[in-house]
Amino acid sequence: MKFIHEKIEIGYDDLKVETKSSGRKYITPDGKAYPSITTVLGVLSADSIAAWRARVGDEEANKISHKATTRGTAVHDLVEKYLDNEELPKVMPHVMASLANLKPSPSRIGKIFAQEAPLYSKHLGVAGRVDCVGLYDGVPSIIDFKTSKKPKKREWVTSYFMQEAAYAIMWEERTGMPITNLVTIMDIDNEEPMVYIEHRDNWTAKLQETIELYHKKQRQRPL
Repeated sequence: MKFIHEKIEIGYDDLKVETKSSGRKYITPDGKAYPSITTVLGVLSADSIAAWRARVGDEEANKISHKATTRGTAVHDLVEKYLDNEELPKVMPHVMASLANLKPSPSRIGKIFAQEAPLYSKHLGVAGRVDCVGLYDGVPSIIDFKTSKKPKKREWVTSYFMQEAAYAIMWEERTGMPITNLVTIMDIDNEEPMVYIEHRDNWTAKLQETIELYHKKQRQRPL
């Protein structure tokens, strides 16, 4: 199956990225520095992650986090190549299994407008890199790919929907093309993939609240 690409220009090729202990920031073409949406949304899980690290210990936590990050990056890279109609490289069997698990859902993707596009929003004051923008079941959508060892209930992954709502707002600012459909495709170990479809406007208020919380916590950081 060949995917159809119709690139929509965003006005620049890429954004410079700065990563510090406080998180990742993107530098816009006019020189402004905006925090990444993943850094911003991290305030929602900071306390629970700190408690988890205290429970399992830093060494074990670092090992688990590294393994999850490595797997997620490998799967994202493979999905990107698959959607780009490229020849797939040889990868570890569990990574290829993730692609095989996700294939039924990407087959519902029609025309692709962008992949791994760096975006930012002056309105929100955040930036990020969206996995995929395209038609999903014929509807213009923000499409995000996730990996998980176990199934996750909808109420556990609301930060995903806020992240995608932010991408939708960034995309409209950069291109003038409104998108309200948010699609999360989650690969689950030894399970069928989970697909969540949400509406952008159901998550914008919570997104704004979280951005405000992030800035409040930044102001409270010791100098």
